[in-house]
Amino acid sequence: MVTLTLEHAYEVVAAVLDPEVPVLTIADLGVLRDVAFDDDGAVEVTITPTYSGCPAMDAIRTDIGRALTDGGFPAFRVRTVLSPAWTTDWMSDEGKRKLLAYGIAPPTRRTPEGGPVAVGLSVRCPQCGSPDTRETSRFGSTACKALWVCTSCKEPFDSFKAI
Repeated sequence: MVTLTLEHAYEVVAAVLDPEVPVLTIADLGVLRDVAFDDDGAVEVTITPTYSGCPAMDAIRTDIGRALTDGGFPAFRVRTVLSPAWTTDWMSDEGKRKLLAYGIAPPTRRTPEGGPVAVGLSVRCPQCGSPDTRETSRFGSTACKALWVCTSCKEPFDSFKAI
């Protein structure tokens, strides 16, 4: 029998896959903000979408509920918070490695507030590693990604936008 601890609840929820990029968990993506027990003993999960209106959030909420129920947690609530807004800085380093292995260029770190503004002139190709790439569309397979093409190997690829 599994003990229904907060740590177990977090492990169950953190393992939920992102429906749009199924090699990432919602913890890898940084969408999972918190897992806690409320005063009634129900699990309360807090998530933040990658952008307001993200169509994957309904599927993520459903998958969280299914995972908690299967994990033995009968009572739960999933809260969506929009502030602070999600940023690619919340993505884990492991998640960025998974993206690269999957063929999606991971985002780079944003500049700290008050620091110099980084100007991204290119994105390294996840196929061959070349920096000789160009953006072909600001929107890729999802709104949080852009479509790029590598000038060296000629392969198109998605790149997560640094937000």
